[in-house]
Amino acid sequence: MNATPTPPFGSVLTAILTPFDKTGAVDYEVFWRLVRHLLENGSDGVVVAGTTGEAPTLSKVEKVALFKTAVEAAAGKGLVVAGTGTYDTAESVEMTQRAAEAGCDGAMAVTPYYSKPPQEGIFQHFSAIADATDLPILVYNIPGRTARLIDTDTMARLADHPRIVAIKDATEDLEYAERQFESIDGQAAVYSGADGFTLDLLRLGSVGVVSVASHLVGNEIRAMIEAFVSGDEAEAQRLDAAMEDVVAALFLEPNPMGLKAAMTSLWGDVGDPRLPLVPASGQTLHKIEVGVRKVVGS
Repeated sequence: MNATPTPPFGSVLTAILTPFDKTGAVDYEVFWRLVRHLLENGSDGVVVAGTTGEAPTLSKVEKVALFKTAVEAAAGKGLVVAGTGTYDTAESVEMTQRAAEAGCDGAMAVTPYYSKPPQEGIFQHFSAIADATDLPILVYNIPGRTARLIDTDTMARLADHPRIVAIKDATEDLEYAERQFESIDGQAAVYSGADGFTLDLLRLGSVGVVSVASHLVGNEIRAMIEAFVSGDEAEAQRLDAAMEDVVAALFLEPNPMGLKAAMTSLWGDVGDPRLPLVPASGQTLHKIEVGVRKVVGS
């Protein structure tokens, strides 16, 4: 196994949801409180305006305002990674520059979606984003949403860039992950991008997780990672098993539908998702609540 690099963004990053008020507008006050809550309950930082944050339905103005609000809320307490990537390279570069101006600690860019670029286009897209500012970049590889897998050879080329410091692996493919670790040879840190694969990827050499479930069980996710790092595989496996039900329930419906329902029930009102997403079913909410109780009682 290759040496595991130092985690550039800590070990637990929460892909933070975007709260909306009754009119459907972004609720920045609730968002500020949620950032603080997460940083006080297991998270080293937050990823703003990612998939869980409903980025496709946010305007540029809303995204920048969220970046600034998160930076203010996290000051001295944790890191802010801005979700800046879209299927448009020019827009992604612009948003990365705006994130730097807002004081963010890093930027996350997703593989360009919809247009299905070739590997060279993917390479040039991420390179342009990394060249745009001095921010460290987290490359988000999620073929299930983008219809494009970043080949391991392309990932190795990207990892050679001095500002591409990390990869969010949401491929849910352990064979691919093994090839990726060999390909990048410790040049970039790998974060699990799927809660159900966190422990498996830690075993392969990842440094942590960009998590959805950490909204609800952040302290337990941190404890699992710390147990693994300290060599207590049995405790890490026990905690991972205890969280299986809540993780599964969170993704019974498209994310963040279940998460928003659960946070409103268990933490505070974060509003409904924006269309085309809709509120989660009562059955899904019940399963998430049962899963959370299982973890808390474990």
